[in-house]
Amino acid sequence: MKVIKNILMILGVFFVGSTLIFAVQNQYKETAMLVEESQPKKNDGEETGYRITAIEIPDDLNFSGEPVPFDDPEIMERVDREFLVNTYWQSNALLLMKRANKFFPIIEPILAKNGIPDDFKYLALAESGLQNVVSPAGATGFWQIMSATGREYGLEINSNVDERYHIEKSTEVACKYLKKSKEKFGSWTLAAAAYNAGAGGIQKYMGIQKADGYYDLLLGEETGRYVFRILAIKEILSNPEKYGFHLEKEDMYTAVPTFNVEIDEPVRNFADFANQYEINYKILKRHNPWLREPHLNNSSKKKYTIEIPIKGYYKISK
Repeated sequence: MKVIKNILMILGVFFVGSTLIFAVQNQYKETAMLVEESQPKKNDGEETGYRITAIEIPDDLNFSGEPVPFDDPEIMERVDREFLVNTYWQSNALLLMKRANKFFPIIEPILAKNGIPDDFKYLALAESGLQNVVSPAGATGFWQIMSATGREYGLEINSNVDERYHIEKSTEVACKYLKKSKEKFGSWTLAAAAYNAGAGGIQKYMGIQKADGYYDLLLGEETGRYVFRILAIKEILSNPEKYGFHLEKEDMYTAVPTFNVEIDEPVRNFADFANQYEINYKILKRHNPWLREPHLNNSSKKKYTIEIPIKGYYKISK
């Protein structure tokens, strides 16, 4: 009797274990089927998922109407490098697209008014990413203008005010500088290179190497990549979906509408000034980054124009 009980117990354990294993297997099969159904369907011979590929370079690539010499294999390698770097650095490319939507409408008409090709808006992107950054050498703002150059072209630069941070005024200065370089070198491509290396630097390279075209010059690493990077940024931002970028209108950054307030007196405290227009100091500085301190001395009674955002676009904590 004891033996029979033991046999029955063993059979019971075996039956329960088999039932559990069968249930687990069924659950696994069902889960696997659900996962398989959730995956993108493939056509015959078509792979799915994220693919990293070489970039097809357009054969009509040009800067401001000046063609890139595609018959030079060394040039093509340099073009390819910048297309790969700027296409597959996706986060940076997306940010450039978003910021361009906000700031290009301000820059474009100023370039056009001054007779500067529209392609130079991409130079500003290459210089600063359309951010008010300061380089280790002290170049400042969207257009990365040095203080001596800014003052030479009429910008006010002091502890209170730095108009290199003023997008409209700094764009005007960039236009004057570029136009002067074009007159000197006879080429918009060399004018772009001179914006990075300085007119004197380009002139020196041309004299030593006895060459008069950007693509014929052996330049330093930064300037040597400069125009190629602008070309890549221009092409990617002009044809984002071709390079795998899909943005909707609502994804883009947009400018907040503003109105202008003119002042010709000192301002003791810009936080108090901001409160008069139901904004805070941070928002005031966001729209007027050229105001560098929380006050304005203005002993000369100079007239300044300050941008104030239209009410309702910002939520201010009380």
